[in-house]
Amino acid sequence: MASLLPTRTESNSQLILWRIAALVWAALIFYLSTATFGEGASQSLLTRAVAFLHLTLSPAAFDIVHEVSRKLAHLAEYGIFGLLLYQSLPASGGLSGKRQRALWSVLAAAAYSLTDEFHQLFVPGRHASIVDCAIDSTGAAVAMLLVLGYRRLISYREEEGLA
Repeated sequence: MASLLPTRTESNSQLILWRIAALVWAALIFYLSTATFGEGASQSLLTRAVAFLHLTLSPAAFDIVHEVSRKLAHLAEYGIFGLLLYQSLPASGGLSGKRQRALWSVLAAAAYSLTDEFHQLFVPGRHASIVDCAIDSTGAAVAMLLVLGYRRLISYREEEGLA
């Protein structure tokens, strides 16, 4: 299996696999935006998790944990999406090429987030939120910052003979 952070040259077949993975992830995001995965579903999951861990939360604390966990899920799912988009783009030389790939990945993830929130306007029990779009875009951006930071660290270690 290909590394999450590719070498400088990737074959066309590897790029195609990454593009398929990105499309599958986009479909999963779309599916998670249906009525099946609304607030009631996440409340139920959180209730079971709290019971499994033998924790006791006040209703107010539960509501806070529930809201935070839903927003962290947005951050994570779009962080993963950003990584998959980054991998699906052809590698170009130098740090500026990597930055450009990262920027396109964040922009594509942000655009998809907008379409996903628009989709939720038509789903009973769901609502669109520009805040969720911002969180989604932040998730993709944080993932790209981690990728670029990792790349820079590897380059530095190679230059210094530390690798």
